[in-house]
Amino acid sequence: QATFHYRTLRCGDEETPVDDSRARGKPMELIAGKKFKLPVWEAVLRTMRPGERARFRCDAKHVVLYPLVSKSLRNIAAGKDPLEGQRHCCSIAQMHEHYSLGYPDLDELQKNPQPLIFDIEVLKVEPPGSYQQDPWAMTDEEKLQAVPQIHKEGNELYRQGKVPEAAAKYYDAIACLKNLQMKEQPGSPDWIELDQKITPLLLNYCQCKLQCEEYYEVLDHCSSILNKYEDNVKAYFKRGKAHAAVWNVAEAQADFAKVLALDPSLRPVVSKELRSLEARLREKDAEDKIRFKGIFSQ
Repeated sequence: QATFHYRTLRCGDEETPVDDSRARGKPMELIAGKKFKLPVWEAVLRTMRPGERARFRCDAKHVVLYPLVSKSLRNIAAGKDPLEGQRHCCSIAQMHEHYSLGYPDLDELQKNPQPLIFDIEVLKVEPPGSYQQDPWAMTDEEKLQAVPQIHKEGNELYRQGKVPEAAAKYYDAIACLKNLQMKEQPGSPDWIELDQKITPLLLNYCQCKLQCEEYYEVLDHCSSILNKYEDNVKAYFKRGKAHAAVWNVAEAQADFAKVLALDPSLRPVVSKELRSLEARLREKDAEDKIRFKGIFSQ
């Protein structure tokens, strides 16, 4: 695996930048033999060592797929699925099927292919077995095999109090399964089986996001779970806590009531959350009275 920074430039006097991994704060990682869509990169990297830099020009016919590659790399840098928006078909079919890649500069480059300049600086080279692959770089079989270990690593990080790091692990495991699920017919037995593996990971991810006070993300994910699994107690409970945190009082009370209806044994836990919500409401009312009294007395 080679880890490197890259710049992509248009040919011409000004050499207008297309992509710059340094500007995004995330270097590229390429695993030799993974059928990367730009074989010229792999060919060059195989000859380079850490600290070396290469600058080379490629004719348009050799970089016709670069817009798709660039979109995937931009998605990776943003923490998204690199295959977002792509169905399971060949790259040429994808280029013709999608009117827009979501980036005007890539749309223009796709419409009018042109020579590009690549500037690559190698940061690190690792032999096989000495690194953990990112989910996007794994084969389908590798993704499925990696999920239990990634889940376990997330649990351990959570127990150590490293909540953001645990969330990142759960996200990676979810990404592996989501990528596999995209290739199945929605509602099919295989799709459902994968979804049932995704759900507990997503709930763990939501627990991390609750502790990071990212409540609206919790609301979105828990609602998506409950749209499919109406009896998921944990999703109701976590969504109730998120609603309470953002002052959606009626919604929080409704979710906690649903928790009790599904599992009465959780009454002590739910009662504690409701008391906490009521205390916060009283505190907020007192603060509002002081604030408004100051306004109207002026």
